[in-house]
Amino acid sequence: MASDFHRPTRFPPGMFEGFLGGEDPARLSRVAHDTASAILSRVRADPDPDVVERLVHYTDEHGIDSIAELWSQASAKSLPGALWRVYLLRALIRQDPLGSSLAFQRGTEVSHTIDQVVAGAPVPAGPDEVRELADRILHGLFTGDFAVALDRAAAFARVSSSGLTSLADDADAASAVNAARPGELTRRALRLTQLADELASCARLWRRDSLD
Repeated sequence: MASDFHRPTRFPPGMFEGFLGGEDPARLSRVAHDTASAILSRVRADPDPDVVERLVHYTDEHGIDSIAELWSQASAKSLPGALWRVYLLRALIRQDPLGSSLAFQRGTEVSHTIDQVVAGAPVPAGPDEVRELADRILHGLFTGDFAVALDRAAAFARVSSSGLTSLADDADAASAVNAARPGELTRRALRLTQLADELASCARLWRRDSLD
């Protein structure tokens, strides 16, 4: 897959959905688990700020496909699967910070849950704020409470999904302009809901010391 991209990778339309929509393989790669465990254990044991910064910004230099090669095929409910999904969410936000902030902001207006508080983004949250939030969440995986970081990522995804669903309703009312837009927004919302569910499951497993 890496040969298909130039680094750093930008997502062509539909790639985010393609990554999340793929089936997990029946047999997990031992390399994925070993690398995820080794990186996380080493950095959390000695969270050197420079090392953490390099890990947070690793895909900015090397591309998301370099992470995908290691972890994208791991089970959704596994340590490499959790790391992959947080990196993927960050990549989505950084590629389209304006669209991500609009979806999140609309979600805060239509959602009646505590997810926006759990996510930790300011309200209103513009493009700069959602980019910063994505980095803070990834930092939290390496230096903070791992389960809390996963819950924050899940909450952001749920709020954004609610926002995209609402935006899809608006687009449906104006579908004469772009008939494909409501379906596109709805599919993105469903993928984010799936992502949120997977991250929340990983957080529960981590708290039970069962995420490997």
